[in-house]
Amino acid sequence: MAKESKTPMSRALVRRETISGYLFMLPSLIFFLGFVIIPMVICIINSLTDANMNTAGLGNFVGLANFKKLWGDKTFREALWNTFLIVIVSVPTVCAFSLWVSSAIYKLNSKVLSVFRCIFYLPVVTGSVAVTVVWKWMYDNYTGILNAVMKGAGLIDSNINWLGDPKYAIWCIILILFTTSVGQPIVLYVSALGNVDQSLVEAAQVDGATDFQVFWKIKWPQMMPTTLYILVITTINSFQCFALIQLLTQGGSGTNTVMYYIYYTAFKLTEQSGHFGYANAMGVVLAIFIGLLSALQFKLAKEK
Repeated sequence: MAKESKTPMSRALVRRETISGYLFMLPSLIFFLGFVIIPMVICIINSLTDANMNTAGLGNFVGLANFKKLWGDKTFREALWNTFLIVIVSVPTVCAFSLWVSSAIYKLNSKVLSVFRCIFYLPVVTGSVAVTVVWKWMYDNYTGILNAVMKGAGLIDSNINWLGDPKYAIWCIILILFTTSVGQPIVLYVSALGNVDQSLVEAAQVDGATDFQVFWKIKWPQMMPTTLYILVITTINSFQCFALIQLLTQGGSGTNTVMYYIYYTAFKLTEQSGHFGYANAMGVVLAIFIGLLSALQFKLAKEK
């Protein structure tokens, strides 16, 4: 039977609904264009110039000179290594810990589950400055609770300068980032586990499947979209680690990251020549790394 063509009335209705949909989207599209797309284009253009904050206009075109300079910049290489270290350590641990906690609590009573959700999500909605101030007090070399507890337990003999010693500083930053990043993944995983098809789980259990087999063969594939979202968001947040560095170490003690170095180069060294364009070049490189890693995560998730 031939497919019936749309009547003029149905075509007019579809057109009217489409126009209405785009009108509802228009405020978000304008915001996205003005605060995301246009700044990205300006960043790419400026990365090819020697512009700084005192330059009127775009500055002088220098081509790829800023990008060539990056790979000879020891500070940038150290910042890039620290950034990758934060991503490599924090992303898997956040995902694994969130999945473990959510698997342990998702079957609890609804009131108890809500309490756990609030506890884990509280650092997410608390201001980053407030959280950092608390952690800074805990890490304090003289009056910090961490040194007091560890000395009381006999684990250390003298106070440790947690944020001043390069051996510990970067790991202290990663620990804070971890505690502030697990809240949202736990909430998302609890919801994902609650939406798993229980008929498949029960059928597998009747057939003698172990808990691990049920999780790996049934629950995990159904949670893959949630896992992909968590991986991408956690990766982006880890790459963009800035507030913790700014408030705790200002890039010292071996904790410099690409985001902090961009800020330092663009706004602290503005009176010197060419640093704004150089900072934009770092931003472009960072965006490329984030895009490549996110694309890899999407590819691996699809293969699963």
